[in-house]
Amino acid sequence: MEDIIKKADVLIEALPYIKKFQRKTMVIKYGGSILGEEKIRKVVLQDIVFLNFVGIHIVLVHGGGPNISERMRLEGKKTEFVDGMRVTDEETLIVVEEELRRLNKLIVEELIQLGAKAISLDGKSDEIIFVKKKKAKIDLGFVGQIVRIDTQSILKNLYAGYITVIIPMGKGEDMKAYNVNADEAASYIASALLAEKLVLLTNVRGIMRNPEEFNSLLSTLSIDEAKELIKEKVIQEGMIPKVEACIGALQKGVKKTHIIDARLPHSLLIEIFTDKGIGTEIVK
Repeated sequence: MEDIIKKADVLIEALPYIKKFQRKTMVIKYGGSILGEEKIRKVVLQDIVFLNFVGIHIVLVHGGGPNISERMRLEGKKTEFVDGMRVTDEETLIVVEEELRRLNKLIVEELIQLGAKAISLDGKSDEIIFVKKKKAKIDLGFVGQIVRIDTQSILKNLYAGYITVIIPMGKGEDMKAYNVNADEAASYIASALLAEKLVLLTNVRGIMRNPEEFNSLLSTLSIDEAKELIKEKVIQEGMIPKVEACIGALQKGVKKTHIIDARLPHSLLIEIFTDKGIGTEIVK
């Protein structure tokens, strides 16, 4: 009986949040190694379907870095990164596009199996993400810097009740396809939609004051506090672009951003529908 009452308490706690976020838009970025683990993916997609069923408009932007790297390895192709960005020549671009499309198809199919309406959109082919060639200390090849997001096709599908799953590829000024960082794509799309939330799903608990100390999770940060932690090198390496994506989205009108651990069961629902949350939120 106590377990049943606890479940009812959880639903009551979620009620004001469900009411608050109905018909609002949330952009979720999902990628990396956690996308390839079927058990984790199933729970994450269940959470996303739940959000959709309670009336929240969901845009899901996915990456696929580990899948792309593994495919490159199997084909004997060299993988090179500069400042966290994959150097993308014509051969690599083909692999990137094929792997992202394969993952996108898998996600859409699994969402539909869970009973949701889901649809695929390609940032390049569906003319959503427009880019210019990204500049760096060496030539990155077909890597794009986002200059504009066209939200027309996204909004059309959201208003029709579809979970909209976006491939982070961009259309260049030369009309060619460009590889785009998925965190950056999610941030720009969230900003263009003036989303209620941008949620980055990752494989760490959030932002830690000290990664060695379990209880050092920072549950809430302001933009200024997050920038200071980057300067102090508390926030390092792969977490920096995620935090910068959150800051950029907040500065362009997104209400709140979150970095959470997708490995924790139902972390997405806990972060959005409970008072305490489970990861790190970055706010204005």
